[in-house]
Amino acid sequence: MAEQKTKPHTGDVGAFLAQVDDDRKRADAHALVELMSEVTGEPPVLWGTMVGFGHYHYKYPTGHEGDSFLVGFSPRKAEFSIYLMGTYFPEENARREALLAKLGKHRMGKACLYVKRLSDIDLGVLRELAEISVKRLRDTYPAGPQA
Repeated sequence: MAEQKTKPHTGDVGAFLAQVDDDRKRADAHALVELMSEVTGEPPVLWGTMVGFGHYHYKYPTGHEGDSFLVGFSPRKAEFSIYLMGTYFPEENARREALLAKLGKHRMGKACLYVKRLSDIDLGVLRELAEISVKRLRDTYPAGPQA
């Protein structure tokens, strides 16, 4: 089996965020750290160029397994990528869609939310989406091996 490329490492999250050129984007990144730390009860950890919170170990029926963070984000140049893997479960579709309709200016991939700036969205709705993601992943993938 191929080795997982994205793993947590000991990089300094503060130093990583300090490299964000745009002052508003940097402030938004710190606001996301605060929100996601509150939702997960976990500190921020760098996973490559992503800031992740918490951890889960997944194993699919195919035998593929790996590790990921519960929620996270990356301050990409054009927009934030906000990772909400737990909202992609079929049981969460209706709830996710109802919340996204109230979120504000965004676009959504399968489990990745894209926003240019936090002032474009309702942070209460983002918090709800993050809470759904964390709960679903913790319920589905109880504590397993650590990355």
